[in-house]
Amino acid sequence: MINQATSTAVPSLAMTRWLRWINLALMLYLLLLAVAMVGSGFKWSTGEHAKALFAFAAHPIAGLMIGLVATALIQSSSTVTSIIVGLVAGGLPVEIAIPMVMGANIGTTVTNTLVSLGHVHCKHEFKRAFASATIHDFFNLLAVLIFLPLEMMFGIFEKISYWLVSPLMSTGDMSVKGLDFIGPVTKPIVNGLQDQLSVFGNVWGGVSMIVLGISIIFVAILMMGKLMKKLMVGPARDILKSAIGKGPLHGIASGTVVTVLVQSSTTTTTLIVPLVGSGVLKVRDVYPFTLGANIGTCITALLAATAVSGEFAVFALQIALVHLVFNISATLLIFGIPFLRELPLKGADWISDRAVKNKASVALYLFMVFVLLPGSVLTLTT
Repeated sequence: MINQATSTAVPSLAMTRWLRWINLALMLYLLLLAVAMVGSGFKWSTGEHAKALFAFAAHPIAGLMIGLVATALIQSSSTVTSIIVGLVAGGLPVEIAIPMVMGANIGTTVTNTLVSLGHVHCKHEFKRAFASATIHDFFNLLAVLIFLPLEMMFGIFEKISYWLVSPLMSTGDMSVKGLDFIGPVTKPIVNGLQDQLSVFGNVWGGVSMIVLGISIIFVAILMMGKLMKKLMVGPARDILKSAIGKGPLHGIASGTVVTVLVQSSTTTTTLIVPLVGSGVLKVRDVYPFTLGANIGTCITALLAATAVSGEFAVFALQIALVHLVFNISATLLIFGIPFLRELPLKGADWISDRAVKNKASVALYLFMVFVLLPGSVLTLTT
């Protein structure tokens, strides 16, 4: 009887795993389809006026704050960068999108701070947990403080990413026709939806397609994250356990791999907050792992860029590469220079001391970084 039950359970587990892989493939397709929908809808609704529509975000600081606020609200930089890829595919200029991508890096860290509140009952645990949560904030803030002025003055990421995609550009319309593998499986559905929504006219039909596309991106990334965690929970957990405390390069590489596996830097960094709070790990040990999570989260935008076809396809890939190059550059520069490397650690230690002395500091910190600062900047730049 036991053997029979065991033999029945094994195929059942195997079948469940296969179904999860099939569902994952379906969610990936939906993500690619949704990005194509956002790009087509944006292009359809704005016509040749995409740049004028986003004139309010033309100031780099305003674009940075838009990316920050959007990600703080959604708590998924993958979702926001995928939407940005879709907008660029529809004609949003790359130079306007670059600060938005930088802002998305900062906004993704709110969840970590909220998770650290689970240790508020013990001041020593809370200090460690809050420091491990906010080190991500301070690193990303420092990265933006260094690289956004350089981007504004010299356009370094725009130039590097343009150089990376330039081999794909044709002499005609700058499309990636020769590498368009996704277009044939997404374009018929996008065209069909456009035909159905055309009854609302160009503007509202395009807006409807954008809203529908963004909604599908939400669902697809949420489901992909859940499926990947179930499929990769063993490997991801093993990597997590073996990664931290074995040197910075090992930590960065492992953080990248785990984040690619679970498709969410928020999930990756949130996992380590309780471990630091309970004293299993040290803040300095998880620091490199957090940087790897920053790099690993770029995979979603790169996947999303493969869904794009048409004249702006190369630029969609370009903005996805900006995200990757920015995070790699920040890691190399900040972690590579001892003085800069210590600044996020000191910042996290300082803010965690304030939080332990006065719990209201946590609310004040979140309000200032994610509400007051963005709101003030957007008001002034507008």
